[in-house]
Formats: sequence, C-alpha cells, structure tokens
Amino acid sequence: MVPLRVSEIVRATNGTLLGGSPQAKVEAVSIDSRAIEKKSLFVPVVGERHDGMAFVVQALAAGASVALVTRWNAKVRAELGAVTDPKTILIKVRDGQAALQQLASYVRTKLDVHVIGITGSTGKTTTKDFLAAMLARKFDVIAAERSFNNEVGVPMTILRADRNTQVLVLEMAMRGRGEIAHLADMARPDVGVITNVGKTHFEFLGSAERIAEAKGELVEAIPPDGVVVLNADDYWTHKMRALSKARIVTYGTHGSANVRAEDMEVDAEGRATFVLRTGGRRRKVRLPVLGLHNAYNFCASAAVALELGVDLGDIVESLKSVTFSAMRMQLYATADGVTVLNDAYNANPTSMRAALDTLAAIKTSGKKIAVLGDMTELGSMTDVAHFQVGEQAARAGVDLLVTVGRHSGRIADGAMVAGMGKRHIRRCQTSGEASRFVKRALEPADVVLVKASRVMRLEEVVDGLV
Repeated sequence: MVPLRVSEIVRATNGTLLGGSPQAKVEAVSIDSRAIEKKSLFVPVVGERHDGMAFVVQALAAGASVALVTRWNAKVRAELGAVTDPKTILIKVRDGQAALQQLASYVRTKLDVHVIGITGSTGKTTTKDFLAAMLARKFDVIAAERSFNNEVGVPMTILRADRNTQVLVLEMAMRGRGEIAHLADMARPDVGVITNVGKTHFEFLGSAERIAEAKGELVEAIPPDGVVVLNADDYWTHKMRALSKARIVTYGTHGSANVRAEDMEVDAEGRATFVLRTGGRRRKVRLPVLGLHNAYNFCASAAVALELGVDLGDIVESLKSVTFSAMRMQLYATADGVTVLNDAYNANPTSMRAALDTLAAIKTSGKKIAVLGDMTELGSMTDVAHFQVGEQAARAGVDLLVTVGRHSGRIADGAMVAGMGKRHIRRCQTSGEASRFVKRALEPADVVLVKASRVMRLEEVVDGLV
C-alpha cells in the first residue's frame, strides 16, 4: 500500500479526527479485525451478517493504529474505553464502505499504473488469473484476490498497490445499472475487457439488452488512448463497439479476431488444446484447467498482455505458473479412483452449459454424475433456465443427475422431458442429502461435476467426496 498520513485519510474520506496525531502514517487497510497488520487502518463495513462497528474494539486490541468509526456516542465511547487513550487515532466518517471507496479513489491518483478492468457474465475470475500470470512475466502486478469484484473488493485491491506496482488487474461485477460505472470511476481503467454477455442478474435488469448496457459501462469508461478488448464471437460485441471511444481489439475463434484460437480440441481429460494465433505468429497451447470455454478466457488475457508488450512466448510459458481461484473447475482425484470437478463457486445458464460440455468431453469407463443446484438472480427466466439446463444434462450423456434446491427440480423435469429415465435422477433439498446419496452411488472411475450458485454452498458436497 502507498503509505498515507492520517491527515490525508481525513481529507480523502471527508472525516473528522476525533483523537490522535494527524501526522501518523498507515501502511495497510483492513476490513477484518482478525487480519490486522502493523500500522494498519481498520474500516468498519456493513456486510451481509455483521456491522463492522461491532469489531472496532477487537481491531484496536489486535494492533490497528487507526480506526474509522461511523457512530460516536456515549455507548461507543464506553465500548472503546478499554482499548483507547488520548493518543488513539479515531476518525469519524458517515459510512464505512463509502469511506473505503473514497480512500481507494484517492490512492489511485497517486499510482502510475496500467489498470485493467474485467467484466462479463462468465469467465471474469479465470481471465483475471490467466492475465495476472502473463503480466507477471514483465511487470509488478497486483490482481484481485479470489473474486474481490464488488464495491468492497475493488477498493481493497486498489489499496494493496504501492509505488512499485505497474499493473492492477481488477474484476468488476454488477447487479444493476450504474455499479460498473461507479467502480470504473474509482479505478480509472485504461484497458477494459468484456468476456461475454449472458443472462446473469436477469432478476434485476430484466433483459439481455439491459445486461449488455450495464456491462457496457466499462467500455464507456475507457479513455480514447486506452484499449477495449471484446469477444468477437459474442452477440453483443457490435453494440459494445459503438460505445467505445478507445481502440478495439477482438479475440475469439472467428478469422476476423485479432487474437484467436484455431484447431480447438478437448483431450480425454477435458482440457482444451488449440493454436493461439495473432497476426502471423502462432503458438500451440494446452490449458491446465478444464473446459473448452477457457480457451476464450485465455485468448482475452493474451490480447491484453500483447497490448502491454508481453512476448507471445512468455504468454504461453505463463501457463506453467498460473494459479486459479478456488472452486472453478478444480480437479480432484479420490483414493477410490473417482474424479471430482469442483465448479461450485457460482452458476448461470451459460456456465452450466459449459460445465456440462466439459463433463461430456471427459473420457471415462465409469459413470458421469452431475450434481447441480439452484441458479439465482434469474427473475422471470428462473423456471425456463433451469428446465433448459436439465435438457442439456440429458444431451450431454449424464448417467446420474442429482439436483439440489427448490428451483433445481425443474432441472430434473427438463432432463426427463429430454429422455433421461426417472431412475437416473435424484432430487435433493440440501447439499448434505446430495452428498450422502452420491457417496453411496460412487464407483471407481466415476466422474462427478458439482455446480450451483454460490448461495447453495455445494462445496459441502465436494468436501464430502474428497
């Protein structure tokens, strides 16, 4: 992190210094009282379960040198009394999350970096992982951890950068209009990547066109001297082009794409192999992660890396060092000879189809089992989207379909209509029930795919199998 004086923090957050020296410095920011570093600032953020104000005492006791507070009354003063003295540095702000974003925006003005913003309905995190490995061959890179892609994760990633950082790689997620624009205003990206436009967040936006418009906010944020990287094979790319003030670079499988995958195949283990081509240069690629769809994520990353001057050979070599975020087509092999594909981090209709295609491509003498849970935030598309996933599961040659959750009963219905026999389908209400059933059904050489939206927590099924 760029070291900041307390006076700068007060000014950036429009805060009020309640006590302590304005000349003191902080060298780290935390929103977790259990992960306090030396000379750190604690920011209380309201989360899904907790208000960070409940943990200010713990943060100060753990060694935080500065804390923001969103309330300052007799009760708060009494709670803090045991861990504070006149030298304790406290800053009153209106809202912790807004203060975190204001601080990140301020720090961004101090950084001389390339900022790459990545958004899209699927593939954001894997694209980020590929790109971070490619750019690390030439630059000092800070990339979003896991899926730090929202109004808290993006500022936390920006705040990790210091004066040696040359490139920031950020994921930008959204649930509605204006959210990506807000993140982009904070991060000021000069490169924008749109992986694709699917039916995620249909509940909030109501149509694919509105989803595309929301994703397009990143394109609009890229300055004229920047670069916008678009998927040449995506239906909405022509509309994205019209939004851009910057130069366009495309990737995909079509011959018109600037960076493209040719001669694509899937090996017996479900990994994509292809020839990466850009201009007159070609390199053979074998991805270390499962799924033909990941060829798109690799090409998107390669397009950005090439724009920033990374050698094509280094781009391919980076596959030896890439580290992928958890629960995204993670491959496990059990002691009993069972293969488990953990893709339980999230799900939407597009990623469900890609996962089922991957399962279909894997060669095995055992059964192919799909444990599929609810997809959320689909609104009026919920019923038909789950039904269509069931049809896809039947077409993909799934031998045993296990559904988990209320909406996923329609996956079972779709599979039956598409010809899957009732005895090959099991409907479960919880991940525990699914885990117990699958364990009883497993035999050596079976392959199990586990996938659902994050709220379903189907990683519990994986934990039960591995």
